[in-house]
Amino acid sequence: MLTLTCPNCGISACETELAAGGEAHLTRHGPGSSDDHFEAYLFMRPNTRGVHFERWRHAAGCGKWFLAARDTATLEVFGTYSAQTTEPPADLIDKIKAKRPDWSFSS
Repeated sequence: MLTLTCPNCGISACETELAAGGEAHLTRHGPGSSDDHFEAYLFMRPNTRGVHFERWRHAAGCGKWFLAARDTATLEVFGTYSAQTTEPPADLIDKIKAKRPDWSFSS
């Protein structure tokens, strides 16, 4: 079972206490954007196996949103951090690269 630690309240919670919110660090294209940009935002994502940055909400706890880095193939959690962060913290990137030397972050 997937267990994440909420950085807001510090509680480790299993996935049944959390609500997934999709991929983090996306450039969202809304009203006023071209059809091509909006289509790419909605449908043209790589969705590869491996490290992903995701949005989660501590639904059965403090109710706040946070971000997590995890491997979708192994369910290994590299860390969690504030939802107000515009990109993953450098120490988290270093932690991922130490375990996955060929990996690189792309937003």
